[in-house]
Amino acid sequence: MESGSHTPRIEIKHYLFPISVCRYPLGMSSGQIQDEDITASSHWYDSTAAKYGRLDFEEGDGAWCPEGPVDPEDMEFLQVDLRTLHFITLVGTQGRHAGGHGNEFAQMYRLDYSRDGNRWNSWKNRHGKQVIEGNVNPYDPVLRDLEPPMIARFVRFIPITDHSMSVCMRVELYGCEWLDGLVSYNGPMGHQIVSAGSPSVYLNDTVYDGVSEGLGQMTDGVWGLDDFTQSHVYNVWPGYDYLGWQNTSFENGYVEILFEFDRIRNFTAMKVHCNNMFTKGVKIFREVQCFFCSELGKWEPTPVTSVLVLDDVNPSARFVTVPLQQRMANSIMCQFYFADTWMMFSEISFQSDTAMYNTSGVYPTADVDSTTHNINPMHKVDDSNTRILIGCLVAIIFILVAIIVIILWRQFWQKMLEKASRRMLDDELTVSLSLQSETIMINNKSSSSSEQESNSTYDRIFPLGPDYQEPSKLLRKLPEFALGLEDSSDYAKPLGGPQDNVPHYAEADIVNLQGVTGSNTYSVPALTMDLLSGKDVAVEEFPRKLLTFKEKLGEGQFGEVHLCEAEGMQEFIDKEFPFDISANQPVLVAVKMLRSDANKNARNDFLKEIKIMSRLKDPNIIRLLAVCIRDDPLCMITEYMENGDLNQFLTRHEPESAEPVASNASIVSHANLILMAMQIASGMKYLSSLNFVHRDLATRNCLVGKNYTIKIADFGMSRNLYSGDYYRIQGRAVLPIRWMSWESILLGKFTTASDVWAFGVTLWESLTFCRDQPYSQLSDEQVIENTGEFFRDQERQVYLPQPAICPNTVYKLMLSCWRREPKSRPAFQDIHRILQECASQSEAE
Repeated sequence: MESGSHTPRIEIKHYLFPISVCRYPLGMSSGQIQDEDITASSHWYDSTAAKYGRLDFEEGDGAWCPEGPVDPEDMEFLQVDLRTLHFITLVGTQGRHAGGHGNEFAQMYRLDYSRDGNRWNSWKNRHGKQVIEGNVNPYDPVLRDLEPPMIARFVRFIPITDHSMSVCMRVELYGCEWLDGLVSYNGPMGHQIVSAGSPSVYLNDTVYDGVSEGLGQMTDGVWGLDDFTQSHVYNVWPGYDYLGWQNTSFENGYVEILFEFDRIRNFTAMKVHCNNMFTKGVKIFREVQCFFCSELGKWEPTPVTSVLVLDDVNPSARFVTVPLQQRMANSIMCQFYFADTWMMFSEISFQSDTAMYNTSGVYPTADVDSTTHNINPMHKVDDSNTRILIGCLVAIIFILVAIIVIILWRQFWQKMLEKASRRMLDDELTVSLSLQSETIMINNKSSSSSEQESNSTYDRIFPLGPDYQEPSKLLRKLPEFALGLEDSSDYAKPLGGPQDNVPHYAEADIVNLQGVTGSNTYSVPALTMDLLSGKDVAVEEFPRKLLTFKEKLGEGQFGEVHLCEAEGMQEFIDKEFPFDISANQPVLVAVKMLRSDANKNARNDFLKEIKIMSRLKDPNIIRLLAVCIRDDPLCMITEYMENGDLNQFLTRHEPESAEPVASNASIVSHANLILMAMQIASGMKYLSSLNFVHRDLATRNCLVGKNYTIKIADFGMSRNLYSGDYYRIQGRAVLPIRWMSWESILLGKFTTASDVWAFGVTLWESLTFCRDQPYSQLSDEQVIENTGEFFRDQERQVYLPQPAICPNTVYKLMLSCWRREPKSRPAFQDIHRILQECASQSEAE
């Protein structure tokens, strides 16, 4: 190649400073960013506050979580203050894992940013898209390059959802400090080159983030190519790399650009990256005049002028350095004069140092090192007021120390009084609970209720005063093992065996299976699990190719539940199992599918759940039909009832009434309501005979078939439709508190007796046709407070009211299910018998 010839550089990115190097973590993970600089629009509890939203941190409850599920129209955000302007090139996000207890993450999000905390902009990529793809699981960090990078001090991470869902986030920002100090520039809009037979060239600033002032392509750290019509790097339109103007649009022959900075600075030089493709009428500017303003609106009369030598030989784009003679300013206005028809810039940067004043307001003389950006002032700043300031600070410190000593002294005596009060209260609590024979399991360390009384569970929950404490205080004192459906817990174990006609507690060491829905199918005692472990799974492998997916019924932490059509299912069903379907007809089934990214424990639990489900054979329990476990994804195939769940079924119907019904909804008679309740009681009687505890009995978990057939399932928790029925305690446990007994909420005990309590609520739902949520007049916190009233038993607890169509006999049955003492509640066999008697009376009438 001849000397002086041009070598094209179309495929190479050019950076004013290497963006590949400007990718340092800015301090979320390392703790360099302080807690007070991390804020949020809201949070669930203190344990999911903004300060816990740090990438790769598991403190608190594992992440920042906004208050309540995030809807598509919500504007929840996690905000980071970097204190100074930074050039941000990369962001990282992560969900809430919390050692396997969390499964919340943002699948999508967007970024808002600000340089001053007042005016906010939404980041968008070079194609104008704002939404960024987030995480696919709660534990893996996902890093996304920002193209273009953004210059900001404040950054907000805003989760985006297409439906109501819970999200949690941990984040990190990557980049480096923005040394230019430039906060905005303002110039004329770019022009368009139109030529016959060639694509139009758009020379506008497409990523400019302001109207009259902002930043954009001239500060994105990317140089334009030699040929301004080529933009293959970004796969966008010709001219994308440059901001350009035509001389015919400017009567004075120059383009004027105003630059605003964060503070008064001492400017050494300005570097402008220009195109010089003179064969197409484009040249660098021939002259520039820069005016300086160090006070608002007061421009210095003498500009800095530079006249350039034009190049008509080398068409390469290049940087032009304009010396600024160490002028002081916080605003610079430069007039760039045309040398040809077109003038195009792709990048402008400044070399400067922060200026310093003495007390007289005169600028000091400074020696500037343009490489290290350090100032060595020759005049020291007058510090005559320093002694007064130090004296005030010392006085304030002494006052604060005195206040702290007084507070600590008062707390010491208060604790001493509380200990004395607890000793007197323990005996009363122990007697009122009637749990002398039980052992409370806390963090895998058992302590008898007759030992270590000052550290008993009840002392940690309930106040010493006569009034019940506020719900927020109660939540902070809930036992660690009250984690319900999400966390593995040890529960109370009786010393004796179950008695006839008395609800019994499940054995200790409950096998807590994390199903695909994120909850347990059933809480299975270890003893029962051991008996089952020696048997093979009595269910056959089903060919996947015979499954046709129809719709997603729900999803949970470890998998999804799909409604499918299965062909040839009759061949895989036991003969003693009645299956009302014509031969060779596809049948609707529910398919629980384990996610491919599920961990080893979830996979093992899935197989255990299959083993347990294969043993459950009752007309009123959903039946496991077949499995697909030879390869991934693991699937279990269960019955599905064509009328859906009982909650939705009753919502679509009306109660039987003497008055005509205004709507077109179908009628469900009182006799059929009792029939369905009998079947729920029958299915629960079967589970309790195996010492199984359901823990989430509700109408949403009862499926309806032909002729009002009911079968108990466990799909409810996985459906977004019922997300409002579950409440997150301290950001950890998701619990159906409106269906739970007081001892389940406060003590973490899930027993047959607590299932009886939930049955009473389910019966109440049925007789109200699911028109209202249980305790709809109470907030979630008030529901929890009401459980405390059940414990205190001072006749201040609130019961669900008697439904309008509910006979007194049935309502008395409900009230018996909600008795304070678990052993006083009826067994499911008694409930089934009472409902049979009610059904007989209805038929006689």
